[in-house]
Amino acid sequence: MSFDFLSFLAHGSSGSPFWLAATYFVVATQLTIFAVTLYLHRSQAHRGVDFHPAVAHVFRFWAWLTTAMVTKEWVAIHRKHHAKCETPEDPHSPQVYGIYKVLFHGVVLYQQACKDRAMIEQYGSGTPDDWIERHVYTPYPALGPTLLALVLIAAFGMVGLAMWAVQMLWIPVLAAGVVNGLGHWWGYRNFETSDSSTNLTPIAFFIGGEELHNNHHAFPSSAKFALRRFEFDIGWVVIRGLERFGLAKVSRVAPSLAIRPNIDVPDMETVKALLAHRFSVTREYYRGVIKPALREEAERAGASFGRLRGRFKRALANDGRWLDPESRERLMTLVRERPLIQTVMEYQRRLAETLERSGRNGEALREAIRAWCEDAERSGIKALEDFARRLRGYQLVPAAI
Repeated sequence: MSFDFLSFLAHGSSGSPFWLAATYFVVATQLTIFAVTLYLHRSQAHRGVDFHPAVAHVFRFWAWLTTAMVTKEWVAIHRKHHAKCETPEDPHSPQVYGIYKVLFHGVVLYQQACKDRAMIEQYGSGTPDDWIERHVYTPYPALGPTLLALVLIAAFGMVGLAMWAVQMLWIPVLAAGVVNGLGHWWGYRNFETSDSSTNLTPIAFFIGGEELHNNHHAFPSSAKFALRRFEFDIGWVVIRGLERFGLAKVSRVAPSLAIRPNIDVPDMETVKALLAHRFSVTREYYRGVIKPALREEAERAGASFGRLRGRFKRALANDGRWLDPESRERLMTLVRERPLIQTVMEYQRRLAETLERSGRNGEALREAIRAWCEDAERSGIKALEDFARRLRGYQLVPAAI
């Protein structure tokens, strides 16, 4: 029997049956996503979960094979993103570079950031530095995808080459583009973080849970990204499955926030809860104080209140931080024309400034919170008074790990 080279080139050694090619593609792309979100992101960058050495190396090998990314470089760039988020030093902020640049050229921004070796050393500490990392993965990142291309062509022929090409685009498009771009541009927000991060969808299947990007920015070190009942994080499901077999150990997940009744004076439990959940506090303030004030103002002002609507109303949750300068000035002008709105916004700023100055000692911070609560309860604004009473009783409820 003679060897049919053209047939081999077209279909590979497997004959390229559709079911086999489709199965490989689904499994391989999901494993690539998991290597990034579970190993590079949640484990290496944020230390939210530790994996068994064998599992960790499978992830590290697969990331090298399918993305050509070096662990230390990825971790450093991501940590700098959190440290300098939405500033000119952020490696990939759509607020700085524009959504088009990050969405369609995110991989270029990543490659540019990799050239800053001082930054890589500063932010990439604690990543693997064993023999294979020093002699294979780091010096020869392109070798992985090259080997993968040869294997897929041998197995599936030209179909394998097409699958390889799509797989090489998987992380640049979904992670470097969609998550880094749209995840700071469009979606819903559970937390008014100090950046523009958003959740793209509550049903996180197709990017390993990275779609819940706003949740992650609120609690970066949490190994679990889903934080509300209607949200689903497939990456967390995988972590729990590995944990069941002793292959993973969760270090941190976001604590819950509870309210203790009949707390007359804020205590250190209050302080701990406010510092850990300051973004939840901002969200609750908007819902519990600003929105009722807006409704009251609308009833008082009638049709003239129509000027303050849509994105302007939503912008009050973060003091208009992400509006363009002209729109923000318009918002502030409208606020100044309405004493009730101006008052609740001033209390919001004061509380935010108090929590942001968390470097002060705990007792001084507790005293500042007590003073804020007392002033709020004397404001004559019922929604603000009720919020201050609830705030005194805030308490952390550690999540079960």
